[in-house]
Amino acid sequence: MKEGRKTNESASSREDMLPEYQFDYHKAKPNRFARGFKRGSRAVVLDPDIAAVFPTPQSVNNVLRALIETMPQKSSR
Repeated sequence: MKEGRKTNESASSREDMLPEYQFDYHKAKPNRFARGFKRGSRAVVLDPDIAAVFPTPQSVNNVLRALIETMPQKSSR
């Protein structure tokens, strides 16, 4: 049978946390992947079977755009 968290474990982990941490941002590096994305884009992880059928971002976008065309338009009120 699986045991839940013990109350004394969570209390001890809270005691290990400091109220504030100082990080050295001088060693930080820019995100090397960020420049590959256009502003407003979203990264989505495809399941392996879907990725096998749509191997490029362009192929996924083309299918999604075609699907959007078939959807009923929202009425503007």
